Amino acid sequence: MSLRTPRRGPVTALPRMALPAAAIAVVLAGCATDEFGNRRPLTETEAGIAIGSAAGAATGALLGSRTADAGKGALIGAVGGAIAGGLVGNYMEQQRRDFERVLAGEIARGDIRVEALPEDRLRVSMTSSTAFDVDSTEIKPGFYSTLDKIAAVVNKYGKTRLDIAGHTDDTGSEAYNQQLSERRAAAVELYLLAEQVIPARLGSAGYGELQPVASNATQYGRTLNRRVEVTITPVVADTG
Repeated sequence: MSLRTPRRGPVTALPRMALPAAAIAVVLAGCATDEFGNRRPLTETEAGIAIGSAAGAATGALLGSRTADAGKGALIGAVGGAIAGGLVGNYMEQQRRDFERVLAGEIARGDIRVEALPEDRLRVSMTSSTAFDVDSTEIKPGFYSTLDKIAAVVNKYGKTRLDIAGHTDDTGSEAYNQQLSERRAAAVELYLLAEQVIPARLGSAGYGELQPVASNATQYGRTLNRRVEVTITPVVADTG
């Protein structure tokens, strides 16, 4: 079963509580990867853990009952095991290089930025001017190919968690900007789900106008602040 939105129609954010049901359908057709990105079918145990994680996300949002340890355990199960500590740096460096290779055109145009972060994390940032129309939460059809490239890389390197964050400038009310940022982040999350990214790996949140990276006093600064960022964190085995 595919969740891909037809290319002739817009990709929009579903209500947040609608995502787990869609996510479970993706898991049932999904694959896990080994620590170097080779795809393999989910075992029955892994599929059960992943489905439980996707369904549990909805329950946890209502009850606040999920602990950090339980969440990490479900994630490790969903991705088929964590990366051994000594391999993490090389694994994430290879992933960064793959992003830079497949997104070379977008990076050169300033549409996408790929950054290495502390603790072996990566961040892929996209501007709203290339991904979304003004005041819209529908991903532009012209940006589908870019998201397809991003999805292909994160599926190749499956032992990571993806935290999708939406941001805005300070034009308009703070409440409106908060909602806009949440819905744009959710639209990107939904797109990646449709590209078969395991749902237990994904999370999205909006931060409105609260985390600018440039001054909102200029048009250029406001353009930089209107962005969606994907922070990619390796799933690392405990050493203690």
